[in-house]
Amino acid sequence: MLQDLLERFLAGEGGPAADHVGLGMLLAEVHNQSRERLNQALRPLGLNVRTFAVLLALPMYGPVSQRDLIDRLRIDKSAMVRLIDELEARGLVARERAPQDRRAYCIVLTPQGEQTLAAARQATDRIGGHLFGPLPEAERGLLVELLRGVAERAATSSPDATSSPDAAAPR
Repeated sequence: MLQDLLERFLAGEGGPAADHVGLGMLLAEVHNQSRERLNQALRPLGLNVRTFAVLLALPMYGPVSQRDLIDRLRIDKSAMVRLIDELEARGLVARERAPQDRRAYCIVLTPQGEQTLAAARQATDRIGGHLFGPLPEAERGLLVELLRGVAERAATSSPDATSSPDAAAPR
């Protein structure tokens, strides 16, 4: 259940600024709740959302460098090293020499990693079905489209022209 303050923000109390803050808080709440549910489902497999994301990415991109995973998953370099070390210690991934550059390594799924990934997909499919299953396909597509637009705008520079060095310069 949403907190009283968030409900008030979303109801329009406090004006447009509160509405924007409330919407951001709602997105954060959905993220936190879905992440927690996914982590609960993955815990019996010894995974969490981050390690699952790494396992999911490997079959999509084939043998891939750690650097490429860092860029694609937007995970900090030191955090990625820890994640790969953890997955490797559990026998789920392996570091293999890159065929094009013998100095570099590629990360690959092991057979045990493939089995764990299959089990994790089943566990997370149940959670996804619970969270998103009630949405008709058209509404789900619209939600994805809307959130992509918000994410793209959030990734661009601030619309606040006064923070730009050029804003103070006379024209």
